[in-house]
Amino acid sequence: MNEAHYHLLFNHLPIIIPIIGFLVMMGGILIRSEIVKRTAYLIFIFGALCTVPAFFTGEGAEEVVEDMPGIGKAIIHAHEEMAETFAFLSYALGALSVLGLWSNWKKKSFSMIVMFVTFGFSMAVLFLAKETGTTGGEIRHTEIRNVESSVNQDTTKEEDKD
Repeated sequence: MNEAHYHLLFNHLPIIIPIIGFLVMMGGILIRSEIVKRTAYLIFIFGALCTVPAFFTGEGAEEVVEDMPGIGKAIIHAHEEMAETFAFLSYALGALSVLGLWSNWKKKSFSMIVMFVTFGFSMAVLFLAKETGTTGGEIRHTEIRNVESSVNQDTTKEEDKD
């Protein structure tokens, strides 16, 4: 297995796990279950932890694919920038979830505020997860690239030849 294999192995987890956490948190809010909310916090923490190997295998994956036909540095760079932002927000969601888990467990007066902030913040993380996954998928899946990306890709390949 090369670095691209490892990246593909890990990169779906930080996207899928927060979706599950979001749904579990929504369920906890709807049925007013503190246990379900704590479970959602743990899922968000696990998702943040899964971001670490996905993020750190990205450079190696880039080395494997950057010189392949049809793949330019611009499309990889767009994914890399999006992934950095997503990783930072995923880690922040994990940290916020640690605070939420602790405040819920200790029955702190601000635990409801933390829960709603975490729930709202998870929506932003999910949006960036989708964007990061899409930009990553566009690297090898030309069928999902928009026309502008394809035009930029062709321009980048011409510039790379010069």
